[in-house]
Amino acid sequence: MGDRMLFESCPLCGSAAITAHRTGDCSRHALYKPQLSPTIAWMRCADCGHVFTEGYFTPEAAAVVFSDVNAMQRVGGAVEQNRAVSARMIEKVLPYASEGVWLDVGFGNGSLLFTADEYGFRAVGVDLRADNVRALQNLGLEAHCCDFGELPLEGQCAVISLADVLEHMPFPKDGLASAHRLLGPRGVLFVSMPNADSIIWRLLDASGANPYWGEIEHYHNFGRARLYALLEESGFRPLKYGISERYRACMEVIAVKA
Repeated sequence: MGDRMLFESCPLCGSAAITAHRTGDCSRHALYKPQLSPTIAWMRCADCGHVFTEGYFTPEAAAVVFSDVNAMQRVGGAVEQNRAVSARMIEKVLPYASEGVWLDVGFGNGSLLFTADEYGFRAVGVDLRADNVRALQNLGLEAHCCDFGELPLEGQCAVISLADVLEHMPFPKDGLASAHRLLGPRGVLFVSMPNADSIIWRLLDASGANPYWGEIEHYHNFGRARLYALLEESGFRPLKYGISERYRACMEVIAVKA
């Protein structure tokens, strides 16, 4: 339907050896609108093995998607229930950073930022949904509505969290380059996303119930190995792997700026 700008090569390694992998049905997704194609075509890179959508939304299609938000992703939504989960995420970071600016990219309901503030970090959020940004600002936290690479925080962040965000970026290497620039020396990067290398993922595929093939806001499906390689290519040293409690089949990785 012409709602995507097609990738001409692999968005991670640049190889032109990309082939059709499978399709997914997004017509039942909560953010689906009839202006959008009801299917998602997934591609695979023959050289690096990465799996990604055939393209990323045009500005017009992105505006349609961003015109709405899931209830759990509105600022204040389910934050009490998520406070303990956010605390466990923060406690995984504390051995590596315990103060300074914690920048949360795509902060959603704000739970992670609210909890980072409790732990004594200077909590800063950035999100593309203007209503969420205004809501966070009204609660007294610093928030910006822009691409996070445009933030005037060069070298100032102690921690940057990309919690289920990197797979939403058309070009993840650009996002990691921005994170590398904004982090101070030995700055910590917290990343979470679904793990396509996991047994859970394979079981979901085998039962025909894998929700990620129809996830309308995702452009990438990462496995642990490909994520680690990308982090290292982008100037980060992965330190710790863990299981994410946020979504099904998800992983958490802590890395430091090399």
